[in-house]
Amino acid sequence: MSEQRVLVAARSDAPVERVWAVLADARRWREWTPLRTSELEREGSPDPDGVGALRRFGAGPVRTREEVVEFEPPHRLVYEMRGGMPIRGYRAEVTLTPWGAGTEIAWRSRFEPLIPGTGALLRVLLRAIVGDLARRMARRSERV
Repeated sequence: MSEQRVLVAARSDAPVERVWAVLADARRWREWTPLRTSELEREGSPDPDGVGALRRFGAGPVRTREEVVEFEPPHRLVYEMRGGMPIRGYRAEVTLTPWGAGTEIAWRSRFEPLIPGTGALLRVLLRAIVGDLARRMARRSERV
């Protein structure tokens, strides 16, 4: 199977620390995304949203589980999907970089499809979902 890669970017007028506060607080994602479920199944350490946190997200029939594997406030968060989609080896890195008085958000992910021939479709789907999340995060950060 071939590895698929997705990169999306967004910009916010909010400073890095405010964008980080929105990104890192998984339990509040349902307030600014289409997700109906956003919770911690297990808290991380030393921050509840830090390394080891097991996050659950859901919208409609889709439910995902993600584990935070790297947590470097206020610039970098890395997570791996532990279930919920027909993919394996999903790993995503979200980096926040100062951009003028605001922040550039870069969301990079990679995965392998479980079902042969579905890589391109899953890549398009994930680009749309993650792109929407990055844009919503940027706007939310400007309002808090």
